[in-house]
Amino acid sequence: MALEFELQKYSKDIKLKGGKKCKLRPLCKEDEKAFHTFFLAVPESERMFIKHRVTEKQVIRDWCRNIDLGRNLPLLAVMDGKIVGDATLHQQLGGWKRHIGRVSVLVHPKYRGRGLARALVGEIVSIARHLGLEKVEAEFIGEQEAAIKMFALLGFSNLVRMEDYVKDMQAISHDYVLMGLDLKTDEEYAGMG
Repeated sequence: MALEFELQKYSKDIKLKGGKKCKLRPLCKEDEKAFHTFFLAVPESERMFIKHRVTEKQVIRDWCRNIDLGRNLPLLAVMDGKIVGDATLHQQLGGWKRHIGRVSVLVHPKYRGRGLARALVGEIVSIARHLGLEKVEAEFIGEQEAAIKMFALLGFSNLVRMEDYVKDMQAISHDYVLMGLDLKTDEEYAGMG
């Protein structure tokens, strides 16, 4: 019920640095080709850090044809008719991490530096809070310093850093960084006395 209520807020326009507007909306089946094109625009050096083989059409086709917004809610940023950003809220609907959402974000290289990633993550955190999640986390490879800094500015803190723990698509080892944000509000803490 809460998810349907949250989805009613979209599509919506946001204003970026420089005054340009961008439309935010959830992924739909018709986005398959545009979503694949979006991932192809990401430099190879950055795609190595993505957990899935997003250059393969079948991967994107599966995502677009098997949309389950309760598990994975991709929120797209659209400008001039093309996808320029994606932030996704990943949820476990049961088990010991059911109260924690995971946030991932990616912005088209030509649209960076305008506050889009920050806006997308802010929207996803707001959705997570309204869905009743207690925490959100984000995973990084140690070299993703700009992303780590942006998440820190949004209130995320370092939970763990493990040296040479993960391998990219080229089998090169990297540090693993897990950041987290507690979604409890001050009002909730005040009532816990």
